[in-house]
Amino acid sequence: MRPDPSDTPDTPGTAGAAESPSDPAGAAESPRAARVGVIVIGYNDRAHVGDAVRSALAQGPAVAEVIAVDDCSTDGSAELLDRLAADEPRLRVVRREVNSGGCGSPRNTGIDALTTPYVMFLDSDDVLPPGAVDTLLAAATGAHAEVASGLCVRRELPSGREQPWQEPLYTAHTVLAGPSQRPRLVHDTLCVNKLYRTDFLREHGIRFPDGRFLYEDIVFTARVLAAGPRMALIPDRVYLWHVRRSAEQLSLSLDRDRIDNWKARVEACTLAYDILLSAGQKELARAVRAKFLDHEVRMYTRELGLRDAHYQRAWWARTREYLAHYDAADWELNPGAPGRLLARVVLESPEPRDLPRMRELAARPARLLPPYARTPDGVPVWSEDLPQVTLTPFLTRPIAKLPLAVEAELQPRARASRLLLRLHEMYGRVAEAEPREVDVEWQSRDDERTRGRTTVPLTPSGAGTDQVSWSAELPVDLGVLGAGTWDLQLTVRFTDGAERDVTAHALTGAGRLSRRAVPSVRHGVLLVQPYATHSGALAVRVASGVRGVVQVARSRLRRLLH
Repeated sequence: MRPDPSDTPDTPGTAGAAESPSDPAGAAESPRAARVGVIVIGYNDRAHVGDAVRSALAQGPAVAEVIAVDDCSTDGSAELLDRLAADEPRLRVVRREVNSGGCGSPRNTGIDALTTPYVMFLDSDDVLPPGAVDTLLAAATGAHAEVASGLCVRRELPSGREQPWQEPLYTAHTVLAGPSQRPRLVHDTLCVNKLYRTDFLREHGIRFPDGRFLYEDIVFTARVLAAGPRMALIPDRVYLWHVRRSAEQLSLSLDRDRIDNWKARVEACTLAYDILLSAGQKELARAVRAKFLDHEVRMYTRELGLRDAHYQRAWWARTREYLAHYDAADWELNPGAPGRLLARVVLESPEPRDLPRMRELAARPARLLPPYARTPDGVPVWSEDLPQVTLTPFLTRPIAKLPLAVEAELQPRARASRLLLRLHEMYGRVAEAEPREVDVEWQSRDDERTRGRTTVPLTPSGAGTDQVSWSAELPVDLGVLGAGTWDLQLTVRFTDGAERDVTAHALTGAGRLSRRAVPSVRHGVLLVQPYATHSGALAVRVASGVRGVVQVARSRLRRLLH
């Protein structure tokens, strides 16, 4: 399921700001007259850097040079690049003598070596899709833009499952006279899905932070936006971001289990805000603070329960310190968004609290689980002992954007496995909308397959009490699902036609998430493991047949021995 648009901040453009479709045909400058340099950076990535370089060279004659900057690798990467350069005159290899510890310094080295009027950046473990450079170059020259930006797609490996990055920005060809017309641009902090005019970067002194600086893209992007470039946005995919979570060495952005990572993230966001504010881009600066709540806070809160107590306290303290700098206007942007409620709980609490409930609210889509407390005056609040955190702005949203709380339990059985669902009331808003039915389907974690799609009615219970809820029960054919990992996806439908996509909180305890062997006519036997994801949602792993069961047992034994 794609991220729910209601879980991202609403940051509308400046009133009256002009946006126009790009018009490459009306360009005074021909794309063929311009040339692009692609800067590829890498460190000890011999297995992938060749593919990255070849994808840049394969873009065709628009690419005048590929500058491969090796950050003092010791695994033979530089020698591989030298061999490629021997047969390709457009490829130049630049070797740094000392490893920088980050991505900023190698990119700056590439900028210094650049001789072309336009530049793109490419990481050693990613690739450019065919036609990316031509498409971006045509957009930039056709719109006389200093920056052209397109769609980046995150590709999970080895499954190949793809997720568009910041897709709402790239739904149509658009030209912006300046980034203030689209404050949501601060959400796209990547530098690699963009083509830049080289002299624009040099004239404004726009560079990456040097040394071991995590999240250098956030700072670089802020410097670009602060300079107020004319921008062209295109819906075409221009970059494939490869995500390898099983790699021995995680990328810097995925390696989040140390508190230093969070401190670096906060530092980068602080710098981005200061850069934009100093440049007079106040609306963009506020959008950066809104993004911090709705992206950074939510992402790290989802993982907070996985960390030890020392990390949790350090994270809580650093986050409170940063949020203390927010003013009233910073909180007013999209006040009902889940990230703001999470941040309020952190800011008003000296110590970590309610982590399981916060994890559910940080999920995408968000889930606000009970208890649903009120003050003596009847005002909805986070809890009785935290009455200053009100839920009133939260509850003014339409039902299609509320963080509905659905609980789920999968009961694997020999004859007929069952799925039990329960939708909670939320301060009268759910009953008011009259939930009618729920669409149920299982989505494969490995690809885009869906299975078991069905619609079942929701039955109310507890009417006239404080414990109103709606329930549904349906059979699940685990044999139809087959081997793999499956996420439960739900759509709650209401009487007035409104609907809300949700995931379900996995009920735990009393053996609910135990692994079970289930007879199957189709596969002989299924090994079924219901489990709760990092965000608390229900998912299930299925191994089919005797061979699949044996593989799971062997894997389990290896983990125990390890």
